[in-house]
Parts: sequence; C-alpha cells; structure tokens
Amino acid sequence: MTLHRWASVIALLGTATLAPALGAQSPAAPTTVDPSVRLRQELPADVAARVLATIADARSRGLAAEALEQRALKFSARGVGPDDIERSVTEQVQRQAQAKSLLEAARGTSPSVDEVEAGAEAMREGLDGRDVSAIAKSAPSGRSLSVPLYVLGSLTSHGLASSDALERVQARIAAGASDADLESLPAQALDNAAMAPGQVKHEAGDHPGTANGSGVGNGPPAGVPRNGAGNAGSHGKPPQPPIPPHPGKP
Repeated sequence: MTLHRWASVIALLGTATLAPALGAQSPAAPTTVDPSVRLRQELPADVAARVLATIADARSRGLAAEALEQRALKFSARGVGPDDIERSVTEQVQRQAQAKSLLEAARGTSPSVDEVEAGAEAMREGLDGRDVSAIAKSAPSGRSLSVPLYVLGSLTSHGLASSDALERVQARIAAGASDADLESLPAQALDNAAMAPGQVKHEAGDHPGTANGSGVGNGPPAGVPRNGAGNAGSHGKPPQPPIPPHPGKP
C-alpha cells in the first residue's frame, strides 16, 4: 500500500474515533418540564392532585387539556391562590364542555381543541351559547372557528354587545375576510365605538388592562393568533358613534 493510501486510512480512522467523543462533548438539548410536574411543584399536594385529575378527565373527553395546564401555570406564576386556580380550571372545563357540545351540534363534526378553547373563552367574556352556535352554522364548513370565536370574545370583553359582535364577525366572514382581517376588528371597535379602552372583565389572575385570563390579550393556545394589536386602545380620541360593519373591507 502506498504512503498516500496509508495516510488516507489513518485520516479516516481518526475521524471515526473522534466523532463519538465530539458528540459526547456537544451541549445537551434543553429539556421541557412536563406541566404536570410543574403543577405538583407549584401547588399544594391536595390542590395539585385535584387539578390534575380534572385536566386528565378533560383530556379524555376531547377538551383542551393543554390550555388548562397553561392556565393553571400562568395563574400560579402571577401569585393567584391555589383555591382560585382550582376554581378557574374547573369553570373553564365546564365552558369547554359546553362549547364543544354547541360546536358539534351546529356543524355535525368534532371541533378541534383550539376551537373548544376559543369557544370557552368567548363565553367567559359574555358570549351567549346561541351566538356560538350561530357563528358555527354561518361560517363555511371547512373554516376553523378558532379566530372568529376569539375575536368575538375580544369584542364583547371591550363592551360591545354580543349580538353586535356576532353581526360584525358574520358580515366579515360572509365577505370572505381572512383571519388577519378579523383580528383587526377589536382595534376598530375601540377606535369607532363610544366605549372606554380597558373596560374589560377580569377573573382571578388577570392583570388590570388585559383582556382576559388565557385568551385574547394574553396569548391564546397553540394554533390561534397571538395578536396584541387587536386589543390596543385609542387613548386621547373623543368617543365617536359606532360605525356599522362594511362587508368586503378588511
């Protein structure tokens, strides 16, 4: 074997030997702590057990379990009391179950977990169950209802009557508006309606001035927009009469 070929073999052997060592020295990928583990760490043992049992039951029923986990963790980070966290999770499960039932009945298909959570949030903000059914029936069958429902919740949280909010969203959808177009509605409502910015409903764990505990204004679950602009106020402008929806305009 020539000297040149021996050099090539030695080089290859050296590479094969070094590769495992280099791999062992590379930094480990960051690990994500299981939400259930974090909840056991942050809540009293008895409360954590009940909250996790409630979430497990919700998961078995096709509800938005991950959104419930994040809800509990978020409120814990804000210093909300354990009993209030447990109550908030339980009440959200009830709203999710109602939203799921309404959406299934209106569309004849099982809604996604994002749609279930969006419907629950909309009802938490004051949307009537009949309005949830109405938007589900009027929207195109293949269109996700996550964004329309979150927008409805945001509009009602800022003081718009649920019937008016429904009319505006339905008109935009009928005109072919995209999700991004719908997200502009809350800002327009604050700019054009005679209502005070920041006049919203709160629950345990919500900071004053935010739209809600786990939906529009504070970041919805995976799969739905995290658009804070839709909740921005228009400070310093005098109140103006409401402007009716304009189908076809974004």
